[in-house]
Amino acid sequence: MSNVAPSPERIGPASDEMASQAIRSRHPVAAIVIPSTFFGMVLGLGGLGNGWRAAARVWGVPAPVGEALSLAAAFVWLVWMALYIRKWVISREAALTEFRHPIQAFFIALVPVATLIASIAVAPYLPAAAWAMFMLGAASQVMFSAWMVGTLWQGGRHTDATTPTLYMPTVGGCFVSAVTCGSFGYPDAGLLFFGAGFLSMVVLESIVLHRLMTHALPVGLRATMGLHLATPAVGSVAYLAVTEGPPDRFVQMLFGYALLQALVMLRLVPWLRQQPFSPAAWAYTFGISALPLAALRLVERGQTGPIAFLATPLFIVANLIIGWIALRTLRLAVSGRLLPRS
Repeated sequence: MSNVAPSPERIGPASDEMASQAIRSRHPVAAIVIPSTFFGMVLGLGGLGNGWRAAARVWGVPAPVGEALSLAAAFVWLVWMALYIRKWVISREAALTEFRHPIQAFFIALVPVATLIASIAVAPYLPAAAWAMFMLGAASQVMFSAWMVGTLWQGGRHTDATTPTLYMPTVGGCFVSAVTCGSFGYPDAGLLFFGAGFLSMVVLESIVLHRLMTHALPVGLRATMGLHLATPAVGSVAYLAVTEGPPDRFVQMLFGYALLQALVMLRLVPWLRQQPFSPAAWAYTFGISALPLAALRLVERGQTGPIAFLATPLFIVANLIIGWIALRTLRLAVSGRLLPRS
């Protein structure tokens, strides 16, 4: 990483489109060059689908809704994966530009994480394919995390490049790997992933918060705050996936921190909405879908009291927010403004 400060214009999501335009001008054959941030849609849809699956078990809501959302997440993953592989084949310069970017590179972790989410989605229907996706997603997540952390340890990173995207490889990746390990019957391996993700969260939290408190986050990067919201919520789901029995005090405290993060994000809504709507908004859905999912799984394991009371409103709000983001995204797709085209 260079120690030269990247300007806000160069490190924001808007730079995805500028980079795509530059690549298209030199490579007209690349009709579509999607950024890795698009895989955030898989996390939102898949997380909400898992929430509906849990709600079907706990409350008896219609099970087909959860299955439809989960399969939609798997379909979106398949489309984006095909286009992402195509980008590396025919638009390698665009792919390498993203990989070398001090901020956007961390979003590449969404590719293996989305693969893990998609494997859970299709597991009831294609168990062999789902297991292969699980193994591929977990292995690639570990390798990418090790590579990116090794890059960070070499120093030279500027404060402007320190954003909540730092959570994606080790925290988000390891937590989702733990969830997937639990789903496929490997809780011991899942505990290893949870430990790596949790301790990474503790360490990175102070680094990210220091940056947020001392250097204002540019408007074009504020959607990355969704990753900050996600960490304790997804961590709660991960812990429940690799443990058994009634919920212990630790997961209840972790969920309490997730609720605090949600309240802070609610207070920041006017500040966050200064960034115009774009597919980057799906970054919020990672944590928004994980909150009710964690609450429902706590209730499923026998949790009562405030968490059980909050499960219903959290579930309703998550559906409303993710539904609104999905409709806005469909509107962009219908108007031809979703995919970068030549």
